[in-house]
Amino acid sequence: MTDEVTEEKARPSRVERLEHEGDIAADYLEELLDIADLDGDLDMDVEGDRAAVSIVGADLSQLVGSRGEVLEALQELTRLAVYRETGERSRLMLDVSGYRADQRATLVKLAQATVAQVKESGEPVSLDPMTPFERKVVHDAVAEGGCRSESEGVEPRRHVVVLPA
Repeated sequence: MTDEVTEEKARPSRVERLEHEGDIAADYLEELLDIADLDGDLDMDVEGDRAAVSIVGADLSQLVGSRGEVLEALQELTRLAVYRETGERSRLMLDVSGYRADQRATLVKLAQATVAQVKESGEPVSLDPMTPFERKVVHDAVAEGGCRSESEGVEPRRHVVVLPA
């Protein structure tokens, strides 16, 4: 019995594991910023069930890309760095200069307008192709608005269809 209790105490909590992921990610990103000779400050947090790291600084638009594709790639590389250290898959979320926060607000407005359209017409509405992050935001906002939604198609053309409740 004592071994089981000791083992449980030695195992880090979920929040501690996520904080550790954030630390690993921050170290990796600091090295990357140094190599690229970019100035940026790192903020780490735990949001729900994932670690969140934000890079803020003067002009970091090259780390976002025109539609967030560089940010998506950087997030995947950072997740791989965490995996290399922990041996566990990470759901870490990376943001650069508030890009994802702004994008989230825009997507919630789109979802709300689409829900209103679907409720009025009773007909499904298909949205443009989106990244997994964008689809998740839209699915959550659609559910909150009282409709259903599904993802259809295959990457990179995968999109959300909003359906009547």
